[in-house]
Parts: sequence; structure tokens; C-alpha cells
Amino acid sequence: MKKAVLLVFLMASLVLFGCAKQKEAKSGIVIAKVGSETITQDDITRELKTLPEQIQGIFKGPEGTAKFVDELVKREILYQEAKKKGLENNADYKKKVEDFKKITIISALLEKEVEEKAKVTEEDAKNYYEKHKDEFVANSQIRASHILVKTEDEAKKVFEELKKGGNFAKLAKAKSIDPGSAKNGGDLGLFSRGQMVPEFENAAFSAKTGELAGPVKTQFGYHIIKVIEKKEGTPVEFDKIKKLLTQRLTGEKQKEVFDSYINNLRSSYKVEVDKAAIAKITTEGSSQKGSTEEKPVQKDTKPEQKPEEKKADEKKQPEGKK
Repeated sequence: MKKAVLLVFLMASLVLFGCAKQKEAKSGIVIAKVGSETITQDDITRELKTLPEQIQGIFKGPEGTAKFVDELVKREILYQEAKKKGLENNADYKKKVEDFKKITIISALLEKEVEEKAKVTEEDAKNYYEKHKDEFVANSQIRASHILVKTEDEAKKVFEELKKGGNFAKLAKAKSIDPGSAKNGGDLGLFSRGQMVPEFENAAFSAKTGELAGPVKTQFGYHIIKVIEKKEGTPVEFDKIKKLLTQRLTGEKQKEVFDSYINNLRSSYKVEVDKAAIAKITTEGSSQKGSTEEKPVQKDTKPEQKPEEKKADEKKQPEGKK
């Protein structure tokens, strides 16, 4: 196992080493020499920091350090041999160097313009938690029914009919395109957060018992939702979800900042995209086998559930769904 990890480290570091290695002033105690090149204590410290923590553990202590130095020696030997064979003039190598430079400078730009401006503090996470406590209730469940139709206009007509006193179950049986729930008058049974697609789930959990919600658009069509029952769970304490919530909010904020940043930059650059050329590449790149017409696969029109919940809840699946 350790040999496999060392090999992975060596191969991965060779790519970065080959792309990033430059002549620079050396500092620190010389630990090893390979030809005219030296490996110093500072080199070892710096290289170790670039490794994942679980791999760093392999190189702890005197024996581990000796193994790490041996890996650096192997890498230097291979690097010098590659140069001796003139591989640094290889076109593929030069392209990888340019790609590496591009990725590195983009990373530096994003760190400055996005990451630094999208930091989420513990106070930010706490404020979000206080305003959205209903999102962090463990084992909270609701029972709801829905009517699923193809278009927004159809959904609006159904909604108006329900507001005038129409029978939800009868309309679900007559108009819903979800075969699994339609036969039950639209009843989806009990479900928790995380079982349904976000748009459907947010609308259902936000509605009061007996209230209609919709039309709600999802990947399946347009839903009219009626909440039948709510079972409130126990709120999860902030300290238990602080780290995960901060990570989630950071990701959302980074996306928001990035989208705004790249959209502003677009106005400063002339961008031309030849859609006809793209279509031609796509057409020419299609294999004979891939271009063969295939029969469509019928999708479950019920709001999507997670795989593990599908197994535990097969009775809710439309008939014929495996």
C-alpha cells in the first residue's frame, strides 16, 4: 500500500516539478546531491507541505524523512535524465508547461478577486441559521399531494379550479401526469428534507397545512402542491452544523462573486463564438454507433428521491419503475 502511495506521489510530483522547476537561489542545509543539483532542508519542508495530510503522515520521523528524501532523489534523477534526452523540447511537454502556467495564474487571480471577497464568518453563518432554523430541523416530515402537468398554463387553470372548490384528489386522478401518485389522488405520503428535488421541497415545506402552493416548476413539469400534514422534528444545534453551514455558504457566496466578476469582465473583452463551427465539430465527432436513434427512456415524473431512499420507499414509486 505504501509503495503505491509513494509511486503516486512520485508520478504526480514529476508533472508539477517538470512544469514549475526553475533555477533559483538555494537555502538551508544541503541534505543530498544529484549531479550538480542539491536538495536542501528547506526543499524538503516546502515539498512536504504540498502533500495531503494523510500522505504527510507516511513521512514522519527519521525513517519517514529518509524515505521522502529518497523520493526527491529519484525525482531529480528522472528529471535530469529527461533533460539529457532533450525531452524539454518536446511539443507536448511545452504545451503542458503553458497549461500549468495558465492554471496557476488563474488560481492566483481567483484567490484575489473571488476567495478573498467571499469569506463567510461564524457570525454570518449564525445569522443565516437564526433566520432559517426551519432548514435545520432533524427528522421533520410532511405529507403532501401534488398534481403534475406539462405546462404553466395548465397548472394555472388547475390552481384556479382548486381555489373555486375543486376536489384535489379527483383532479389529480384526471389531470396529473405522475402515474405513481395520480391513482392515489396525488398523495405522495410522508417525506423528509432531502428526498425531493429542491424546488418542490422548498415550496412544500414553506406552505402551511391545508394550503395550496404553486405552480412550482421542476425538471418534471409544473406542480400544484397541497400540504396534508406536518410533523415537526428537533432543531439541530448551531455548533453541530457550524462547519458544514459555513462551507455551504462560502461555496454559494463564491459562486455569486465569481458570476458577477466574470460577467463584468466579459464586457471588457471581445468574445466571438462560431456556433456553426461548434455544431459541425459535434456532428463530425459523433460515432456511427452513437448517432443511431435510441428509444426514449421514460422518466419517473415524481419529484426525485435519493437512491438510498428509493430502496426504502419503493411503495411510493410509480408502477413499473424498477
